[in-house]
Amino acid sequence: MATPTELGRTRYEQVTATIRAIVERIQQIWQGLSAASIEDDLFGEAGAAIADAVVEGQLSVADAAQAYIAAQMAAQGGTALAEATLVASAFAGIAPDGGPLETLLFLPAIGVRRRLAAGMRPDEAMLGGMADMGRYVSTSIADTARSADQVGMAANPSCVAYVRVVQLPACARCIILSGQMYSRSEGFLRHPNCDCQTLPLREAEWRHVPSPKQLFARMSERDRRRTFTVAGARAISSGADIGQVVNARRGMDVAHVYGRRLQVTHEGATRRAVYGRSRARAGDQMSRFAGQRFGGATSMRYYRSTRSPRLMPEEIFRISDDRDEELRLLRRYGYIV
Repeated sequence: MATPTELGRTRYEQVTATIRAIVERIQQIWQGLSAASIEDDLFGEAGAAIADAVVEGQLSVADAAQAYIAAQMAAQGGTALAEATLVASAFAGIAPDGGPLETLLFLPAIGVRRRLAAGMRPDEAMLGGMADMGRYVSTSIADTARSADQVGMAANPSCVAYVRVVQLPACARCIILSGQMYSRSEGFLRHPNCDCQTLPLREAEWRHVPSPKQLFARMSERDRRRTFTVAGARAISSGADIGQVVNARRGMDVAHVYGRRLQVTHEGATRRAVYGRSRARAGDQMSRFAGQRFGGATSMRYYRSTRSPRLMPEEIFRISDDRDEELRLLRRYGYIV
């Protein structure tokens, strides 16, 4: 049987491979676009193809989450049997902040237009837009994987906590959090392009995740200076506490919608959602979306999801008083059945 560390590495590689494949596919689509018509392109067939690709990636990583949690619990001597089934389609079509995915995926067009206004050549502006798109896509799929993993943890009674696993190369803010343990319902600190991982725990102890000092020791001198600055790397090498050198909270936050008390989403892949409107512009009459959510059959509550807000998993974990309440709300909002 694979060890928990090996299982975690396999999950990480599955998520990163999915991200890489989707980003490469989207880059191919992007290369056929023009700076002069970028807004129309992203509202039309190209935008629909990009959204389809990202949703495919989100579904892939979410669909594998429950099996991963079950394998981890079995490897740690717990039960692989969950009390509820994770619904992968509930995690697709939504941006990391709970907003509509297609709104996020349109932002690169705005970036291209701003670069052109600043005097960049069209090819340079489009390269910048492609980099923006890659970052948004990577973050969306990685966040979906982490969110689905946490819901999978909630559905498994053996899981009590998770530990943060950091893979090099990584930024200073993430390195100093490596090996930190959190309640399984505690929000995950991340930033755009963060690929840190949640490793589920059965016991309140974990010995196989590298500490910040161990990660620092593995880095080359060049990487240390790039990550922590020359002065910071020198201070850490001289014995300074890494957490004192780096402000762990700068630029990182639990995923909340700023200015709102609750993190919610109004988005489903319905004919009324942004995704549906874009598909319609691309010539798709949306017949396959009647009563469906990104190709998966659903009840009519998903079709009505744009009328009332749906709590995001992070918000459910934050406001719930106990595990029973977590499961009740996760079922209510369609994340598990």
